[in-house]
Amino acid sequence: MWWKRLLIAVLAMAYLEVLVVVGVSYYSGLKQASAWPPQNAAAAVADRDIPRVQRNVQALEKKIAALQAKGLYIVVDTGENKLYVKKGSEIVRQAVISCGSGDVLVDPGGKRKWVFDTPRGEFAVKSKIKNPYWVKPDWAFIEEGEPIPKNQDDRVEGGSLGDYALGFGDGYFIHGTLYTRLLGRNVTHGCVRVGDDDLKEIFKIVPLGAKIYIY
Repeated sequence: MWWKRLLIAVLAMAYLEVLVVVGVSYYSGLKQASAWPPQNAAAAVADRDIPRVQRNVQALEKKIAALQAKGLYIVVDTGENKLYVKKGSEIVRQAVISCGSGDVLVDPGGKRKWVFDTPRGEFAVKSKIKNPYWVKPDWAFIEEGEPIPKNQDDRVEGGSLGDYALGFGDGYFIHGTLYTRLLGRNVTHGCVRVGDDDLKEIFKIVPLGAKIYIY
């Protein structure tokens, strides 16, 4: 997870600073033992620096902990096609999913192009919908070799998104699927597909506004 990797990197740098300070102190001690008169100034400064570095490490740990999402949040691993509902570091629920295929579709007219990737980054649950309908975009008709309808009602399709959907912006949803045999593979147009049982539980426990981290 991104914040864990950040924490590890920051702590590694801080602990390296501690080791450097300790090393300076030790080296200064060796010089004191072999030199006359004793050289106490460098060792004293190094010893005083160790508590300061430790305080800096503790302060950084607190800052990174503050970045962690509060309450339940969702993590989506697009490479492994796994979704996790987490609270702190605890995994509350996990599911096998399907994410974007990465395929590219070009409009026959050559003026438009669509890349079917699941977006990466930090998002939030903006909507929770039961029995959602899909309003098919232009690319859906182009992909199927059908004419793009002029009537908006001809774009509405029921049943293909499952029983529940969690929207996280720009037309992207975590939703159900008719193609459960494809779960675990990158086959979608960008949305996150989830099996029925997992989706029902995720929909029930994850509140509006919950953070979604996708990588």
